Amino acid sequence: MCSNIPAQSATTQIDLSAMKPGLIPDDFAFSRTGGGDVGEWRVVDDPTASNRRVIAQTNADPTDSRFPLAVYQRVSAKNVDVKVRFKPVAGKVDQAGGIVVRLTTPDDYYVVRANALEDNVRFYRVVKGRREQIEGADLKVSAQAWHSLGLKAEGNRFIVTFDGRELYTASDDAMPGPGRVALWTKADSVTRFDRVEIKTLP
Repeated sequence: MCSNIPAQSATTQIDLSAMKPGLIPDDFAFSRTGGGDVGEWRVVDDPTASNRRVIAQTNADPTDSRFPLAVYQRVSAKNVDVKVRFKPVAGKVDQAGGIVVRLTTPDDYYVVRANALEDNVRFYRVVKGRREQIEGADLKVSAQAWHSLGLKAEGNRFIVTFDGRELYTASDDAMPGPGRVALWTKADSVTRFDRVEIKTLP
């Protein structure tokens, strides 16, 4: 469920409170980059969340090259400003959560992700399933704690924010067209997502 369908410029706040625990979240489709299980995405009760409900990836398949995707179906845009709250819950290989923009296939998109085992926030391009780092920053990412993550894409310019502050700006021309927005995890990461906001830009 969402407040409105974006046109030229609009904001979508995904309403998790209206979704039923135990079911897959409304208006999402699911896939993955790489190998392993496709992932298990469900609406879960969490008393620490904004509306007490979250979207969670709960499958702990440890395949290192596995990147589950929950792709939001009601927005396709080139220029977007996406913000989420996420909480790394568990994982021995990784404890990561991320935002995808300009997704055209499960193997082609941009992603920013924060990892609580590595204590960093990195921005990648993924082209034909191959992931290449564009920019990154080392900082504390606490497990079992809520963090805010943001990715703004305008033209070939990308701005990454973490816990309310700007980390870095990056430029890239590999994927200049429109695409979908998605939630992202890696390997055995069990991660919860809250307060998903997607703003389309002119």
